Order: sequence, then C-alpha cells, then structure tokens
Amino acid sequence: MTHPDISIDLQGDIAVIRLTRGAKRNALSDGLILALRDAFENLPTSVRAAVVDGEGPHFCAGLDLSELQERDAGQGVYHSRMWHAALDRVQNGPVPVIAALHGAVVGGGLELASACHIRVADSTTFYALPEGSRGIFVGGGGSVRIPKLIGVARMTDMMLTGRVYNAEDGERAGFAQYLVPEGTALDKAIELAKRIAQNAPLTNYALMHALPRIAEQSSDHGFFTEALMAGIAQNAPEAKERVRAFLEGRAAKVSKD
Repeated sequence: MTHPDISIDLQGDIAVIRLTRGAKRNALSDGLILALRDAFENLPTSVRAAVVDGEGPHFCAGLDLSELQERDAGQGVYHSRMWHAALDRVQNGPVPVIAALHGAVVGGGLELASACHIRVADSTTFYALPEGSRGIFVGGGGSVRIPKLIGVARMTDMMLTGRVYNAEDGERAGFAQYLVPEGTALDKAIELAKRIAQNAPLTNYALMHALPRIAEQSSDHGFFTEALMAGIAQNAPEAKERVRAFLEGRAAKVSKD
C-alpha cells in the first residue's frame, strides 16, 4: 500500500505509520483517511503493535478545509460514515496503536488520536475542537470517543467556547496517558509499542476489544463477559507457558522501577 501522504516503517514487529503532509500540518483529506484505513487493514501478520505519528511540527491540525464542500444531508451522513469506518480500523484493528502527539492535535486530528489505544504527548502538544466556531459538528467519531477520554462537559466547553488545552492541562484532563519532553513523543511511543508487542497476542486482543465493551455493559453482563474472556485467554498455549515460566522463576517479577 502506497500513498503520497502516508509512510509505513516496519521496525521488527512494530509498524510506525506516519502522516506525511507536514506542509499542510498533516490536515486530513479523504484520501489520507482512506490510506489510514488501508494501512491498518493490510498490516503484515508479523506486526504486533503500531505507532501513529505526524511529520513536521504538528501531529494533525484536523480536517483539510480546502476539501470541504457543500453536501446535502444524505451526502454528509455517507461522508461521516466513511470516516467512522476508517478510524474503526485503527481502534478495532489487529494490533494496539500508540499515538505520538506533538503540536496541533485539533479537530479531526483529535478524533484520530482518540481512536488510538494509548496517547503520548510531548510538551508542544495542544488540543482543540474548532468545529463549533465554524458552524459544523464533529463527524469522525469524536462525539463518541472524546467524551470517554475527558467527559461530556469538557468536550461541550471546548466546542462552545473554542477552549484550547495545552500539553500539561491536556494530560491532566485525560487526553494523553503520557507527557514527555519536546521532541521525544515518538521515541516513547516506540518504546511502549515494543513492550506491548511482547504481550501474549490474545491478551492484547482482549484489552482492545473486550475491555471497552465490558466498560459499557451492566455489571452482571460485564462480569460474565470478563469470565468468558479470562477463560479463553488463559487457555492459549502462550499464556500457559508464561505462567509456567513465572512459577518456575524464569520470568521477572513486578517491581517499582
């Protein structure tokens, strides 16, 4: 899969997927969104974790407004659903995804970041949802994913007032799980991806696909789903070997370092 606005760098069992529209602050065109979809649909089976990064000083400044065109209601629905399908391949694809954030994480860029499973922000990162001031509404899944990170009230405030969160306030609000010095987000994201790639694949799958669903179920349903997933995961040959290694003293114990 090749596209002029995206690159894929395979580093062993890690894939670094980079937006390469740096001259346009990595603004998301329809072609770029479809290229992201294709990238995640066609990852080699050897890949066990992925990193999404942006070329230049910004991760992604949102929708490419030069592509914004008048659409009737039906066309608008179809266009939004295309974005939903593409970003679903990020969130519900084959491997965990870490976003390396820096500079602008705005509009559609925040929607892309929220589809990833872990977000690492450097100190230059800022977050905004300017759709409210432009007379439009989020259409790439942001109304579903972003409130799960920061809550409905914060997202409402951002869209009503144009509020911008800096890196420190954004980390406290829940946009990112890690905050690192300027220029080091990609290194940290790759470090995390390598660690994640060492997990049992079925455990990673459960965390990506079962845990979010359990969180939205009633307690009774959630407990039952958890029991099913626990039984399936522990039955995997790799899980059995890892438990044996721990019991026999061949695996490292948890420490605070």
